[in-house]
Amino acid sequence: QGQLVESGGGLVQAGGSLRLTCTGSRMITSVFNPITVGWYRQVPGKQREFIASISSDFRTNYRDPVNGRFTISRDNARKTVYLQMNSLRPEDTAIYYCNDVLAPRSWGKGTQVNVSP
Repeated sequence: QGQLVESGGGLVQAGGSLRLTCTGSRMITSVFNPITVGWYRQVPGKQREFIASISSDFRTNYRDPVNGRFTISRDNARKTVYLQMNSLRPEDTAIYYCNDVLAPRSWGKGTQVNVSP
């Protein structure tokens, strides 16, 4: 059924922006489109935490620490979900992952985001 693959991380100064991409390139459209896709992040030594999701009908959900700064969106034709991250803070530094919220698949490698003070 394929895996969701993350990309787009990097190093940015506090206050800057990054856009992460989650792609189900090996999925057929009928598999990807119904998925509620979530973004998660993990700091070494801590549990992975949910930060945002988008359902098949484009309803979005955000955790408080990122609400108003991050925007999740999806392009079903490209089988891709985006996470636009603005006003980044050093505490946003983490490995970011995406996955199916309702039926999680094996976790990918994630993409590293580093925010310098």
